Amino acid sequence: MEYTFSLEFIYLIASITYIVGLKMLGHPETARRGNLIAAAGMSLAIFGTLFLYQGEEVPSKIYILIAIAITIGTIVGWLIAKKVDMTKMPELVSLFNGMGGASAALIGLIEFHHNVGNQLHIATIIAGMVIGSVSFSGSMIALGKLNGTLKKPIRLPKYNLLNNLVLLAIIAFGIFMVISGTSSQLLIYSLFFSALAYGILLVIPIGGADMPVVISLLNSFTGLAAAFAGFLYGNMVLLTGGILVGSAGTILTFAMCTAMNRSLSNVIFGAFGSSGGEDAEGHEITGSISKASVSDVAILMNYSQRVIIVPGYGLAVAQAQHVIHELEQLLDSKGIDVKYAIHPVAGRMPGHMNVLLAETNVEYDKLAEMDDVNPEFASTDVVFVVGANDVVNPAAHNDPSSPIYGMPILEVENAKHIIVNKRSMKPGYAGIENELFYNQKTSMLFGDAKEVLSKLVAELKSM
Repeated sequence: MEYTFSLEFIYLIASITYIVGLKMLGHPETARRGNLIAAAGMSLAIFGTLFLYQGEEVPSKIYILIAIAITIGTIVGWLIAKKVDMTKMPELVSLFNGMGGASAALIGLIEFHHNVGNQLHIATIIAGMVIGSVSFSGSMIALGKLNGTLKKPIRLPKYNLLNNLVLLAIIAFGIFMVISGTSSQLLIYSLFFSALAYGILLVIPIGGADMPVVISLLNSFTGLAAAFAGFLYGNMVLLTGGILVGSAGTILTFAMCTAMNRSLSNVIFGAFGSSGGEDAEGHEITGSISKASVSDVAILMNYSQRVIIVPGYGLAVAQAQHVIHELEQLLDSKGIDVKYAIHPVAGRMPGHMNVLLAETNVEYDKLAEMDDVNPEFASTDVVFVVGANDVVNPAAHNDPSSPIYGMPILEVENAKHIIVNKRSMKPGYAGIENELFYNQKTSMLFGDAKEVLSKLVAELKSM
């Protein structure tokens, strides 16, 4: 391929925007601007390629098809992103990530017969196609788990052994195709469908509690597949973008594993996240459930000096983020110190709670990370847990037999008073009872989060 100096310069600018945008995504206050900067760089790279590329003459009808595809993709993507509920954001991330993997896989299928005889290119094509295919099919399974279509993990007999054998077979198959120099379309499509099958087998046994880790891992796969495509074409902007996505996804994956105190191999090959709904054998939770009314909670909060709110997925499901921001502002106007305690894996994807609260323009300095806020619970008058479950379960450090034992949690049990808002006593994604609900300092405030919070705000306004 031939690139003009002006196109290379545009690629350099686009690469810089990716780096700057990724850096800005590290803070909620600059994340939106960083996303727009990176998107502008991507647009610049796309249109620069279309209008400044010099090489084989491209028929005008191809440009028309490209223009139609870009227009349709832009409209569809914009409409989906604009209309999606915050509760559906993890599914959207899985869908978009899967589309990126599919694109890398299709590039491999298309370019294979053009590069027969060039072992380096064939190795690059096969690597990108396999990784992209795994990312696509795995992301679609993750999408099904997140939207409830696939509610329970499906574990075939000896599924770990089966998955490993399929992976080894795919690797051996790919090496054979590179070394043999075969041009068989049947073999490349067989490898393609084998990789798709492996993506399904990889993700389908993993439980819902591990989806934040799985999403990050699949995101890194897509980035790696894109990097291989960039290497194949000698396209520096594609290579840079792929490396950034792949490395960021990998770092985030291990960060999520650290937040859950588990290894990546344990997430992929373990059984955490199954919705068994039973407590670990031999561990009995003692105590009783204490219920509170909206009036009780309003009085307690009104006479508090410090309140910490712990948001969870239930807050997103009820779409109560705007009401809880109103509650926070109301308490703040009464001179009460209020902040939000954010667990790294709260919700269904990394940063889900941060995005949810950012939508309501919550001040960023009110969002406290787990390590920073845990020492403050002991001096907190009221902790208000809304829709969170496993991330506040004391079994993580009290019960060695618990599947979440060792997982870092928000230590809300140290607060003076604990209010938990839930629809019911149904367990969280880990499928176990929460010891916190039976704590003497805990009062359960049952009901839909949006409805309960609206009543609580009205009650506090009347005081």
